[in-house]
Amino acid sequence: MEQEQKGMSIASMVLGIVGLVLGWCFYLFIPLGILAIIFGIIGMKKGGRGMAIAGLIMGGLTLLVYLAMVILGLAILAAV
Repeated sequence: MEQEQKGMSIASMVLGIVGLVLGWCFYLFIPLGILAIIFGIIGMKKGGRGMAIAGLIMGGLTLLVYLAMVILGLAILAAV
């Protein structure tokens, strides 16, 4: 019963890790980051608070890295 309640937290953490590792797949950044955040919020309500927080942080970092890459790309295009 305990592991069933931590499923969303584990999913959040895994999606956050996968989002950061697969940074070269630009089309995966946004869905993985958003799902990690959503699952982290649900996981915090159900149990597994530590893994849910880790998933929230990594999901947020995934979205921040994507945003930084977009800004950097636009700056490079504007400079050319």
